[in-house]
Formats: sequence, C-alpha cells, structure tokens
Amino acid sequence: MIRLGSLAGYPFDGPRVLAGWTPPATAGVYVVLYRPDPELERFAVVYAGHADDLSAAGFPFRHPAAPCWIRRAGGKYGVHVASYEVPGGLPGHRQQIVDELLAVYRPGCNTELREHAWEDHWIGRPGLPGPDGS
Repeated sequence: MIRLGSLAGYPFDGPRVLAGWTPPATAGVYVVLYRPDPELERFAVVYAGHADDLSAAGFPFRHPAAPCWIRRAGGKYGVHVASYEVPGGLPGHRQQIVDELLAVYRPGCNTELREHAWEDHWIGRPGLPGPDGS
C-alpha cells in the first residue's frame, strides 16, 4: 500500500509493475509511477487518472499516455501502477481525487494539470488568520 494525495490521504493498492498487473473490473482512481533512482524505494507519479472500469482503461500499454510512461521509466518494466477503489465513489468524486493528485504531484505525462485549490487559512494552519480575518 502507498498513501497519496494532500496529507497522504488516499490508500492506494500497490505499487506494482504495470506489465504484470491485471486491473480489476471496477471503478477506481489510478496513478502511474516510476523510480527516478532504482537504488531507492521512492516513486515519482507520472500520470493520474480514473475509470469507470479499470479493466477497460487500456492497461497495461494500450492507454494513450503509455509511450510517455515508458519513456519516463526507461522501459516498460520500470513502469508501476497503484489503484484506489473509492468507496461509493461516483465519477465526480473520482475526478476530484485526480484533480488533487494533479495539483500535488504535477505528473509530467498528464496533458492537464491543476493548481492547488486551497489556501492555508482554509485548513486552519496555526498562526494564520481564518476566512473572517480573525
């Protein structure tokens, strides 16, 4: 398991090598990762997306962004995937999670990126004024 998102809030199953992954026939959010330094157990997110049916999303390498994943990972066996089946998650909820992942990780293989949609005082960081200025 790997936790991703702001404050590492989403428990993703994986990462696992994409070439050996059989995606489940369920809706979910997925991230594609690689190891920038193969000597370390650290991963970089290169793509985030969601699907109504992960088994029909073009995995492992029929997805339109797959050439970018392979290029970034240095080969198809360097590409990893992690998935999150959102409990009760409808498409809009899954898209919100993807938007958050795009804002946090800025993955290089996504064509659209998002900016952080929050300000520190909205989440009550100590020492900052609240929305009403107090």
